[in-house]
Parts: sequence; C-alpha cells; structure tokens
Amino acid sequence: MEMRARFVVFFLLLFLLASQEVMVQTEARHCESKSHRFKGMCMSDHNCASVCLVEGFTGGHCRGFHRRCFCKKRC
Repeated sequence: MEMRARFVVFFLLLFLLASQEVMVQTEARHCESKSHRFKGMCMSDHNCASVCLVEGFTGGHCRGFHRRCFCKKRC
C-alpha cells in the first residue's frame, strides 16, 4: 500500500508541475504597434497579418473606427 501511495503522490506532483508550465506559456504578453507599411483602410485581417510578417512581427489584425492595421508580437 505504501508503494501505491508514493506513486500517487509522485504522479500528482508531476501533473502539478506540467500544468504550471502550460500556464506560464499561455500567459505570454503581446505588444501591438501600428503598421508602418500598410496603406489605406484595413478590411482584411489576413492582408494585415501578411504585411506585419514582412515587418518582422508574428501577426496582425484590423482595429479601431478608422480600421487601421496593428501588428503584434511577444514582448
């Protein structure tokens, strides 16, 4: 019985450490910056993201009343 209790405690500790690692990765902060190369009104998130990739960002999306392209990357 003692061996089984050790195994259960070990498994729970392993599970706790793994869940903490996943939590740290999902809490990554993203910074946004207005695109310098995108011209005109932003009507497609896909086009915005493509321009942002050329600028060295990881993605982008259209935002705001004036529909500007904002690029994003991890801080």
